[in-house]
Amino acid sequence: MSQVVLPSRGSLLSAKGWTAFCIALIAVCALAPVLHLVVPAGSVFHMSDYAVALVGKIMCYAICALAMDLIWGYTGILSLGHGVFFALGGYAMGMYLMRQIGRDGNYKSDLPDFMVFLDWKQFPWHWTFSGSFVATLILIVAVPGLVALVFGFFAFRSRIKGVYFSIITQAMTFAAMLLFFRNETGFGGNNGFTDFKRILGIPIATQPMRMTLFVLTGVTLLGFFLFARWLIASKFGRVLQAIRDAETRVMFSGYNPLPYKLTIWVISAVMCGVAGALYVPQVGIINPGEMSPANSIEIAIWAAVGGRATLIGPILGAFIVNGAKSWLTVAYPAYWLYFLGALFIGVTLFLPDGVVGLVRKWLAHEKAPMEGVREARLAVAKEEGVEGGRPAPSLDVAAEGARS
Repeated sequence: MSQVVLPSRGSLLSAKGWTAFCIALIAVCALAPVLHLVVPAGSVFHMSDYAVALVGKIMCYAICALAMDLIWGYTGILSLGHGVFFALGGYAMGMYLMRQIGRDGNYKSDLPDFMVFLDWKQFPWHWTFSGSFVATLILIVAVPGLVALVFGFFAFRSRIKGVYFSIITQAMTFAAMLLFFRNETGFGGNNGFTDFKRILGIPIATQPMRMTLFVLTGVTLLGFFLFARWLIASKFGRVLQAIRDAETRVMFSGYNPLPYKLTIWVISAVMCGVAGALYVPQVGIINPGEMSPANSIEIAIWAAVGGRATLIGPILGAFIVNGAKSWLTVAYPAYWLYFLGALFIGVTLFLPDGVVGLVRKWLAHEKAPMEGVREARLAVAKEEGVEGGRPAPSLDVAAEGARS
């Protein structure tokens, strides 16, 4: 009786991959702090406060794009509501930061200014643990994870998939946005939370604190990337890809797709919640606008532009799209949304594998002629080994043709 041998798990990253990872880690943890804190402001190599805030914000978006790749690229579940998990993590952090203001607000009260303005007498029940940083860290993970668990359980158990699932997730984030717009919910209404002063008692508006948040965001992004690589290379990841390609066949093979889909759905939501928590102190504001359906659609666009099911692609897509956005919103503010729509349509029609897929095709095209030369040399070497004699003159002709 023959025994089935499963494929062995390879290295988490290749040698070149580890080199690139170490370069990125050094750039985040050493190079950027030196350029920002040590290099004089007048130098061309100085990293300005604006650049630190912009790159830090984009790295938060890149975490969301990576989370989208796990559920869309590797599991085949297109969510158009991941903005709600991003905002929930941001609100959890924002509540803590509002408590850190203390009596430094305009009304000199222990309550946030918007609560004093609305004649609140005490904190609502859901602000109970917002004064503790440890409790806040737990809520950043627990709240998006719990919401995703409840929503995903009922959606996946009902076998809702495809465009219907995408529409339902979009409806979820729109409903959440309308809820958080209401003043009586205790989340600041349409203004949200802003005017943060300090975190852990340390002022936020200082260069060392901004750089600390920048480094923490970069390390978190790189950590999530390694975690995603490990997850996809595992048996769990292979089942996810099987569900994406043929869910019915997976069920016939004896696997129940529900726990797999629910688990990756919750993991993806938690990643977005962590990204939102890192985003708020760097940007300085969180409001219901982060839950808008347009923001969730943008997350899908980042993954599509970079290349689905590649992990590195969505990260690149987040940097490409948001880098272009930061420039176009200043140079051509009226045409930015048209560019975004055209970009999504163009990538869908002409670059289904995204930027990473395009680079891979280009590298494969460049590699093909050299492989032809190598095969020709091997053929001639084999012939010489049998018959002896001088190398055939046709070898140079074959090599020259391959180069052309």
